[in-house]
Amino acid sequence: MPAAHLLSLATAVPPFLIDQPQAKAIGRRSFRRKAAFDRLSGVFDNAGIARRNLVAPLEWYERHHGWAERNRVYLDAAEAMFEEAALAAIAKAGLEAKDIDGVVTVSTTGIATPSLEARVGPRIGLRPGIRRVPIFGLGCAGGISGLATAARLAASEPGSNWLMVAIETCSISIRLDSDDPAAIVATALFGDGAASAVVRAGDGGGFARISGAAEKLWPDTLGIMGWRVEDPGLGVVFDRAIPPFIEKELAAAVEEICAELKIARADIDRLCCHPGGVKVIDAIETALDLPQGELNLEREVLHDHGNMSAPTVLFVLDRLVDRGLPERTLMTAFGPGFTCSAALLEAA
Repeated sequence: MPAAHLLSLATAVPPFLIDQPQAKAIGRRSFRRKAAFDRLSGVFDNAGIARRNLVAPLEWYERHHGWAERNRVYLDAAEAMFEEAALAAIAKAGLEAKDIDGVVTVSTTGIATPSLEARVGPRIGLRPGIRRVPIFGLGCAGGISGLATAARLAASEPGSNWLMVAIETCSISIRLDSDDPAAIVATALFGDGAASAVVRAGDGGGFARISGAAEKLWPDTLGIMGWRVEDPGLGVVFDRAIPPFIEKELAAAVEEICAELKIARADIDRLCCHPGGVKVIDAIETALDLPQGELNLEREVLHDHGNMSAPTVLFVLDRLVDRGLPERTLMTAFGPGFTCSAALLEAA
């Protein structure tokens, strides 16, 4: 794909904060299967997470909520984070909202019809004629796939400015009434957040070029990761086979991705990975034979924010940029499908 320039990157989190001991205590009080919770509660202690930002006060999570109420919270929080992250990214790019020609919105943890950019765009100054591309269903891979989509659209019309916003409110989908062990694991891992970027092709600028993107979709893996639509809301699909699957399959997938991007794996100076969990990070390091500490920023983001799904890898990229973006970085994230999404960044 023709290269697009990454002009800016911004992140946002909701206002409510929970630390891991609080999360464990709420889970212990609220899960109806106490024996199952006690058997799995060590995941809170071993998750490598200190705190997470949530879209609702802590007491909200201990009460029953139907799908309509959960989605109302999603809309309120997603609109607020969209506005904060988008305006910050636009300002960092040296632009105004009226300069944005198109917007890609990525979100999987709620339903917005009209879509989020239609709800927020007029009040932040986006033009009425802006092109809108809402994307649903990509889960944790959405941040990279959304960025790649915005880059392709920008490259198809050099000089146009494209905004990408990824927003997830995973916490409202945590089901304390569930009998599924995956719900306990999700309660120990998931947080909420948003990230935004502005891309443009044709005239240089920015701090990096998005010079390529690729995906690997494994067949017959629909049950590994995703959401089930249930009453009273979404139910997490989070298979314990994810880390072993990554250990087995990732190296070959990265080789395929590099071949599609016309580079050798040795040409990559650093990976920038979605930190889905400590075991996922460990599996990536094992599969790719990475040196100890290579994914330190991924562990930092997980420690400070938990797994926020799609935006999380962009939080990692934000820290990597602050500390000095290497010459060539391969971003990767796993998502429902089961999918590995990748984007190649070259420092400006």
